[in-house]
Amino acid sequence: MAGPIVAFQGERGAFSEEAAHKLLGRSIRLLPCETFAAAFARVARGKARYCLVPVENTLAGSVYENYDLLVENRLHIVGEVNLRIVHNLIAFPGTTRKNLRQVYSHPVALAQCGGFFRRHRRVAKVPFYDTAGAVKMLSERRIAGAAAIASRAAAAVYRARILQKNLEDHRENYTRFVLLARSATVARRANKVSLVFSTRNLPGALYKCLSVFALRDISLTKMESRPLRGRPWEYLFYVDFLGHVKEEHCRNALAHLSEVTDFLRILGCYRSARR
Repeated sequence: MAGPIVAFQGERGAFSEEAAHKLLGRSIRLLPCETFAAAFARVARGKARYCLVPVENTLAGSVYENYDLLVENRLHIVGEVNLRIVHNLIAFPGTTRKNLRQVYSHPVALAQCGGFFRRHRRVAKVPFYDTAGAVKMLSERRIAGAAAIASRAAAAVYRARILQKNLEDHRENYTRFVLLARSATVARRANKVSLVFSTRNLPGALYKCLSVFALRDISLTKMESRPLRGRPWEYLFYVDFLGHVKEEHCRNALAHLSEVTDFLRILGCYRSARR
């Protein structure tokens, strides 16, 4: 029996595809999308059951576009997964380590492999829109002396060779992905809540908002701010905390928060990914 359709940004073999399989298994059907906005739209329009998007990386930080899309779209976080990012040097016949002259990949991936390029100064970095997309392009054009930096899955999808593994500068390179759906569902063992709120730009306003968690010994795991469009110098605050929306102390914290904010929305209650 075919599994649910999962939309993601990028080409087949992207790190998002690896993350989707890790979270949901091998039976899912994959729907590659050109942009993050398109992946959100596939779910909003019923073309896919889920979309899986990255929200933060331990080295590059938050993916701001997806935080903005969380507010613009009425989707709900129903799960998350952490994926170790392993960068591989991938090429096709005609390209070897000796004749390598240029490497294509997403700018973030190129930046995370700075040590490789310092050791191989003759090799040029060529920014591309997607890691797996770079491998796909080389599979079609077969540029001699060119390789890509991408996942092991991308090498398998396009039947390419891995010339070198573990190009990343830091092994503690993880990306956190969230799974989004049209309907809010709470997993049986849910233990994490994500929300977004805004408050007036007054002295102590943010302190009052965060104190609702501190007073109840609720652990915050992530906080992010984004500009509130149409209201210069005001912000949306995204917060993740450990707990469940049905637990009394969490219910009380959320009720208290609603009293000191102008806007509050629960983005999801779901099971936290293992660290």
